[in-house]
Amino acid sequence: MNKLLFFVFIFILLFTVGCKRKEKPAPPEPQTVEQKVAVPAFNADSAFGFVRAQVDFGPRIPNTEAHRACARYLAGKMRQYTPDVIEQKGKVRAYDGTVLNFNNIIASFRPGEKARVLLCAHWDSRHIADHDPDPALRKTPVTGANDGASGVGVLIEVARQLSLAAPGIGVDIIFFDAEDYGPPEDSQIRSGNDFWGLGSQYWANNPHMPGYTARFGILLDMVGAAGARFPREAFSSYYAPDIHNKVWNKAHQAGFGEYFIYDDGGLINDDHYYINKIRRIPTIDIIHLDPNSTNGSFFNYWHTTEDTLDKIDPYMLKVVGQTVLEVIYEEG
Repeated sequence: MNKLLFFVFIFILLFTVGCKRKEKPAPPEPQTVEQKVAVPAFNADSAFGFVRAQVDFGPRIPNTEAHRACARYLAGKMRQYTPDVIEQKGKVRAYDGTVLNFNNIIASFRPGEKARVLLCAHWDSRHIADHDPDPALRKTPVTGANDGASGVGVLIEVARQLSLAAPGIGVDIIFFDAEDYGPPEDSQIRSGNDFWGLGSQYWANNPHMPGYTARFGILLDMVGAAGARFPREAFSSYYAPDIHNKVWNKAHQAGFGEYFIYDDGGLINDDHYYINKIRRIPTIDIIHLDPNSTNGSFFNYWHTTEDTLDKIDPYMLKVVGQTVLEVIYEEG
């Protein structure tokens, strides 16, 4: 009888241990899950509204009331998206001796972040339509819907997206002033003098923060015309080849390869030139260049009275703006 009880006891013990083992299986091997960066969707209609708002002021020429009113609008709009906005005001001398009152508008996102990216565009418009096909109109101010307002409109929408979902990197957006107050086409005052990009030259020598630097910069200029193409501008390739590759490759991955083409676009003396040369931040220029244009190498209505709002295609604003967002949010 005792032996029987002993075997029953052993059987119960083994059964209980077996059940407990089944109840606690070995934990699974840890798996690495690749986290994809959530990139916001660029709103083309919103960006187009920001372009329209600038154009509604009229030509934004330094020393005019329209220029001052637009500056108030731009600074106020950026303050809706970040409290860290600086207006860098000063005076520069133009090619004809005119003293221009300029205002560079600088908005910072995550200002305490050491790793930063610089985005920029010029917000002033040309004081004369010196490329207009009608000689009688060549002293008329330019509306600058594409040449000026388009790049700024894209960056205001980028700022709006940054305010809704912060990327993992600091971003500075600069609207440069007095970029387009250079000598007229038929002027003898030309090469050897840096009469273009006066606002960016000033900022490059006097940044809004001492010792300011960034991983890289992206300049937008004339990015809104229907059917625009963006070949690789040569100063960008010289000073910032890796950034050129990064942005163009990202545009192709996003499905915009037909607009961001790998052809050489020639040298353009734009705001990015001074950021590279003086500030030594590798900066590229996304700019509409067309070797078949009826107006030099730029889009057909460059520096004419026809650079108006009807030339702006919201989809092109989306193409450029979404590319910029893809680069920023995957950088941090």
